[in-house]
Amino acid sequence: MLNFNKEENTVLVLHSSTDLYGASRSLIRSVIGLKRQGFKPIVILSSEGSLADAIREEGIEVLIIRLGVVRRKYFNLLGLVNRMKHMKNASRELKKLVKKYNIGLIYTNTTAVWVGAWVAKSMRLKHIWHVREIIEQPSWFKKFIEVLLQKTGDLVICVSQATANNYSSGVEKNKLKVVYNGIDYLPFKRAKYDLKLEIGIDQNTVLIGMIARVHFWKGQTYFLDVAKELAEKYDQIHFVMVGDAFEGYEYLYDEIKNKIKSNGLEGKVTDLGYRTDVPEIMSGFDIFMLPSILPDPLPTTVLEAMAAGKPVIATNHGGAKEMVLERETGYLVPWDNVPQAASAFEQLIEDENLRITLGNAGQQRVIKDFSIEAYIKNMGEIFQSILPNSKVNA
Repeated sequence: MLNFNKEENTVLVLHSSTDLYGASRSLIRSVIGLKRQGFKPIVILSSEGSLADAIREEGIEVLIIRLGVVRRKYFNLLGLVNRMKHMKNASRELKKLVKKYNIGLIYTNTTAVWVGAWVAKSMRLKHIWHVREIIEQPSWFKKFIEVLLQKTGDLVICVSQATANNYSSGVEKNKLKVVYNGIDYLPFKRAKYDLKLEIGIDQNTVLIGMIARVHFWKGQTYFLDVAKELAEKYDQIHFVMVGDAFEGYEYLYDEIKNKIKSNGLEGKVTDLGYRTDVPEIMSGFDIFMLPSILPDPLPTTVLEAMAAGKPVIATNHGGAKEMVLERETGYLVPWDNVPQAASAFEQLIEDENLRITLGNAGQQRVIKDFSIEAYIKNMGEIFQSILPNSKVNA
């Protein structure tokens, strides 16, 4: 046992990426919530980027350490050796920080970062996992993650019940706590942007969009297959894709371009790539689609679309089932049946009033059940339960 006094309201926060997509935006809300509750978050990222800038703008300290983030591309001998090297170095640096800042708790915002759990275990610190991934295959890897969560987590926060259920076979139920992501809905509610003007299409065109990192399971190609089905029936529709690729998956851009061409969608699809003006982009859509072909734990973009007053059509698995109310705020569709998925769009394409009705209902649902205020309150209560002796704001 190390002999030093811990300042128990100081929290070391570890995260895997530097972008400003769903998990990263949720991280920003988490650390803001910690700060408001009287905790002192110090965020560790592997590199500089837009996320680091955004966190520092909130007056929160960010430090850069290569954390050895685990991704599928490293699932080979050389890759694993590379990861272990970075984790060893990161472990040494994190232990120095624990002593320097008198850290009482480590909070890891993803299962893709393991080193924080190891440091907490070796230094007998409290450790919280925030699980934002649903892992189904390979089964050995899922089992490994379950063991990691069980052995190294004082608490495992899950972003949805679907996420908690995914790990419940290997993690004690009393360690699993569901906390839905909260969002600041006001920027999405207030945004007004003429995306059709930017694209150069007629104002009467129905604009169907998706926002997601480019990855094989995020469903970009499924989105394009649904687009083909709809474009064969309707003339006044257009499709928008927003998002850049995960590192190592840039080759998927070529697949997307080939799919657009083979589906005869040239002139019908606009790929905007990476954008930071997400509220404005959302405001320009008429219908939002989440086309994930694997379960998405709790896709923040669904909440953002609902906050923008847009009807949502989402594939029927993962956290989307807990977000979208069938025929009230949108529709849940199969992830592997293009004709059936496309049919869910038809009434919305044809009926503007229905789009407005479902969109308004979704907006009210976000305000009531997924607000940032509720999220901050829930997270604050969790951290106080883990560090009951901390002097934090009531």
